[in-house]
Order: sequence, then structure tokens, then C-alpha cells
Amino acid sequence: MSKPAAHLLVFARYPELGKVKTRLAADIGDEAALAVYRQLLAHTRAVVAPLAVHKTVWLASPGPAADRTDHWAGYDQLPQTPGDLGAKMEAAFAHAFDAGARQVLIIGTDCPGLATAHLAEALQALETHELVLGPAADGGYYLLGMKQLYPALFRQKPWSTSAVQDATLHDATQLGLRVHLLPELHDVDTAADLARWKQSF
Repeated sequence: MSKPAAHLLVFARYPELGKVKTRLAADIGDEAALAVYRQLLAHTRAVVAPLAVHKTVWLASPGPAADRTDHWAGYDQLPQTPGDLGAKMEAAFAHAFDAGARQVLIIGTDCPGLATAHLAEALQALETHELVLGPAADGGYYLLGMKQLYPALFRQKPWSTSAVQDATLHDATQLGLRVHLLPELHDVDTAADLARWKQSF
């Protein structure tokens, strides 16, 4: 059976004490941070579940204490490639397009505000735009989508800084791409982020 033309890529880690949500752990401790990470994984899987797309989870290398329980039933599972975040994402997009994808979205597992509707909007926007970006409030992004690979979007970026979003949009402008922006959402990286999330319940 042929794969759907739309692919969704998830970048994730295996749950492992002391190895996930390390910035948050500095504020609330490793055990609590691991519990939050498990919540975020469950949320990500839940919002992706209704979509009729081909799903691949790209997993960071596990440590010796990683929980390798299969949390990703129904997904292809692949190891993240070497290199910085840009190199890893570029390789993941290239893999999807090589497999015949005509629309590709990538997300992480840090965004509790992400909803199925955001993903559906992104796929719909790719009918009329070359690029879709979900801006994060910290200056990064929680989603990137495209119909073909644009390597410049992944190279020479200040990853893990507040300048990533602007740098990506600058490159998109230089490439002449039509960009659709999704609503701005918050990631959960710090205790303040966690408090904001809990207040939304």
C-alpha cells in the first residue's frame, strides 16, 4: 500500500531520568521534569493521532537508563542523524521527500498548546504556500512545513536561541517563499513555562 502524500515527522527522546527537559529539571528536579516530559509525549501523540498522514518519529540516541517501551505504535521509528539540530532536521526532511512525500511537517514534543487543528491548518496552507512556520514565543518555532527541501533553512542558524525564528523567516524571504504563519504558542522549557501551562488547565 502506498504511503500518504503528507508526512509528519516528530523529533523526540526516549524518556530517561536526567536526560530530558534538562533546563526544566534545573528548576524542578529530574523526577518532576521526566513526568512533565511523559505528559508532553502523550499530548503530542494525541494531537497527531487523528491525522491521516504518514508518521515518523526520529529518536535521539538513548542512554543506558532510557525507557524503550514502544510509545510510538503506528509510527516509523528512526534514529536521529549526527550533527546539529539543523543537520538532523534537514536529513529527516530529505528522507521523507525521497520516500515520495509531497508535504512534510516537522514538530517536537515541547509544545502543550499544539492542537490537531494547527497541524490540519499547516497541511491546508501548503496547498497555497511553500512554507509553513509555527512561531514559538521564545523566538524559535514549534512546527515547520514545506513541499520541497530548502537546505538554506537548516544551515548556519543560531539553534537554541531567540534568533532562530527571525533567521528562518529571513532566509524564506531571500528564497522568495510564500510563508503561512500559524498562531504563536509557548514551549515548556522552564518552571515559568510550566506554570503558564498549568494555569491553562
